[in-house]
Amino acid sequence: MLVDTFRALADWYMANMNYGTITLLMAMESTFIPLPSEIVIPPAAWKAADPSSGLNLGLVIFFGTVGCVLGALFNYFLAYFLGRKIIYGLADSKYARLFLVKRESVEKAEAYFIKHGRSSTFIGRLVPGVRHLISIPAGLAKMNLKDFILFTFIGSAIWNSCLALLGYFFYTQKDRLNEYYKELSIAVLVVGVIFVIYLIIKARKKKKLSDTTE
Repeated sequence: MLVDTFRALADWYMANMNYGTITLLMAMESTFIPLPSEIVIPPAAWKAADPSSGLNLGLVIFFGTVGCVLGALFNYFLAYFLGRKIIYGLADSKYARLFLVKRESVEKAEAYFIKHGRSSTFIGRLVPGVRHLISIPAGLAKMNLKDFILFTFIGSAIWNSCLALLGYFFYTQKDRLNEYYKELSIAVLVVGVIFVIYLIIKARKKKKLSDTTE
């Protein structure tokens, strides 16, 4: 069901791509909604590489970054006013599971914030699994708002620039990618299999460690 929802959203986005929709979707991505930035920025950059599209690569990055800051501010103020007890209570609720948010995810983001301090709102924007939730512990800690906005903007701009350049590169190399499509597909499949094996081994080691501890 979630896959179908993303597919429908992606189809709508491709048909209605502009700076407004880029900002909107990146704002959603920076909240607790499980919307990957990888389906927003690279396609926009791909389109911006076409001179007839009406999109500019620099503006794609800028408006995507503005969206990130807006979404992060939503999380920040939510945590700021609700407090730690209510935030963790919400993370434990069945509604949080609908958005793929778990207590462990919030705890991970908070631990990251405690370890790295206010700079975590910059560094954390570059770390998958942390980036969209790092604004919650910042709000809980009542981090200085100006610093929060500045660090979030810089971190998000770097992340979005990387994704945009990736999309732009794929557009400029599309003929070569078509030529080596079969080889690339095999490579992606091999990487996927290796990753699955890694997850299985990691899960078994974790279970073994847990059994030993008990």
